[in-house]
Amino acid sequence: MPRICILPRAANTGGVTSFQANLTAGLNARGIQVCYRLNETPFEAVLLTSTTRDLPGLLRLRQHGIRIIQRLDGINWLHRRLRTGPRHFLRAEYGNRLLALLRSRVVTHIVYQSEFVRDWWAGRFGPERVPSVVIHNGVDLSAYTPDGPHERPTGAFRLLLVEGSLQGGYETGLATALGLAERLAEKFPLEMMVVGRLSPYLQTVTQKKSRVPILWAGLVPREHIPALDRSAHLLYSADINAACPNSVIEALACGLPVSGFATGALPELVTGDAGRLVSYGGDPWKLDPPDLPALTGAAAEILQNNAHFRAAARQRAKEAFGLDAMVDRYLNVLLG
Repeated sequence: MPRICILPRAANTGGVTSFQANLTAGLNARGIQVCYRLNETPFEAVLLTSTTRDLPGLLRLRQHGIRIIQRLDGINWLHRRLRTGPRHFLRAEYGNRLLALLRSRVVTHIVYQSEFVRDWWAGRFGPERVPSVVIHNGVDLSAYTPDGPHERPTGAFRLLLVEGSLQGGYETGLATALGLAERLAEKFPLEMMVVGRLSPYLQTVTQKKSRVPILWAGLVPREHIPALDRSAHLLYSADINAACPNSVIEALACGLPVSGFATGALPELVTGDAGRLVSYGGDPWKLDPPDLPALTGAAAEILQNNAHFRAAARQRAKEAFGLDAMVDRYLNVLLG
């Protein structure tokens, strides 16, 4: 029975954890075992989903003909624009350099999460020297579906924000979401729900200055996300220059249309009437003030014809982001 080693094993919240869980389920369904340590040999390939310092172990496996596949996310960059502290700065820079070293000297194949990510790495660290492919994230369309329990309000629209963390430089996403919500509330009855890790201080400050009702869900188990997506009318994707946000793909699969700025991989994901993206209005890499009026207009269009956009969002997910298709493409790289 084939075996794949996934390294390192994710144990927190966020995109990597969701990806590992989805891929492992898909591999197991195909009779392929998964392990999480290099000493748990034999296996046919190693899939790196983050950094590792065991370069000698990887090089030894490579010498024995084992494939070493690197799944690359985006490059840490907010620490260079925001004052996130010296410890966070050094950790972000170290992570970038270690991933770049693996990419250039150790791995045998690379999977980029999006065309945007591929171009980003090539622009920053030069073209890769090994075979590469772009594979967007996928989701279980039978679990993430418009059909199922929900608590979508009928007397007001619900704007949903789902991020793994709204800390470490991502606080600006919450500020923009609040600005969007307050502008929309001038046109429609509206509430906002925030899902993700944030400090009690930021929650208190945001709550005090908000002119719209906010529901604070905090961190929630992955299995609760479909019901939350079904319980909203619109997802605002807050991450600027995002690599391939799972929250967007999960929302689309649940029939939840997406609004956001056309940065990062979002133009690859949100197409047609699956949502509406607008130009950022300045330089997103410098975190210039965004074009909130344009974003508000796009979001209002979705809310005014919500049923149409909901159907288009689900159709987009069915066409492009099914888990089975993602697993098959990864298997082509992992096993050749």
